[in-house]
Amino acid sequence: MKAAVVTFPGSNCDRDLAVALERAGAQVTRVWHKDSALPEGTDLVGVPGGFSFGDYLRCGAIAAQSPIASALRDHAARGGYLLGICNGFQVLTELGLLPGALMRNSGLTFLCKPATLRVVTADSAFTCGYAAGQQIAVPVAHHDGNYQIAPEGLAALRDQDRIAFTYGPGINGSVGDIAGILSQNRRVLGMMPHPERAADPATGGTDGLAMFEGVVSTLAHA
Repeated sequence: MKAAVVTFPGSNCDRDLAVALERAGAQVTRVWHKDSALPEGTDLVGVPGGFSFGDYLRCGAIAAQSPIASALRDHAARGGYLLGICNGFQVLTELGLLPGALMRNSGLTFLCKPATLRVVTADSAFTCGYAAGQQIAVPVAHHDGNYQIAPEGLAALRDQDRIAFTYGPGINGSVGDIAGILSQNRRVLGMMPHPERAADPATGGTDGLAMFEGVVSTLAHA
């Protein structure tokens, strides 16, 4: 299974994401944002956390204009898998690959702490390693993680079982306490918490490892 991890100026979790994918068995290639194409045979693209371009406009807005952006859209259009974490989630919404927007946290403060997540659905390659309703501990580190979507969009996410994770309890004002969502074809996941920071017992926990093992196993046997 081949994965590519994109690095933008200001990314700071790209190595962590690559290591987590490698630990789960993926062959990982690092991609620079000025590249115009993904490596041949890429199954999964990881868009990491950080502060792409310093988040000087809307978070992820400048990254969505990088040369690699067209390749990400094309990858999604042909049914490829994408995982956007924290700033990566923001980039995926700016690319139009996921609905909604990430706003300033309701408390107007940067949150950096462990968070309890509830797995809402196990029906995706990203969440198949968990049970629906399971609670896991995954750290957060964001200032603009308040997920918002219009009522009709929220209804669609619920009706289509596309809410992957919710916070329990809520921490940032996100509508429905949403922490992560899936695309309509369930092959794109965006989430604010950092599973790559919970994939090694030496760094504080392994509750995120099942995500990487699940998606790598699913794609390796597809």
